[in-house]
Amino acid sequence: MVKQRRDSVAQYEAAGRQDLADVEHAEISVLAEFMPQPLTEEEISELMDEAIAATGAATMQDMGKVMGVLKPQIQGRADMGIVSKLVKTKLG
Repeated sequence: MVKQRRDSVAQYEAAGRQDLADVEHAEISVLAEFMPQPLTEEEISELMDEAIAATGAATMQDMGKVMGVLKPQIQGRADMGIVSKLVKTKLG
């Protein structure tokens, strides 16, 4: 929901509709209060190391196993695209 509102803000500001962008900013503030705290890079790295150890992953072929363990732990608290790149780097 926050992502949708951020997209809306960008579109409203591009169209010169600051009044509508301000409404979206207010909604983002309210939603942020209810969202889980994002994980730090250190926490993500620790979870990645644990998942790699738990699955015995050693190569890129094991990436699916690692992501399968990580996803339920970090979904909604970290950008999965970034996490995927970090796992590729560790396994690559």
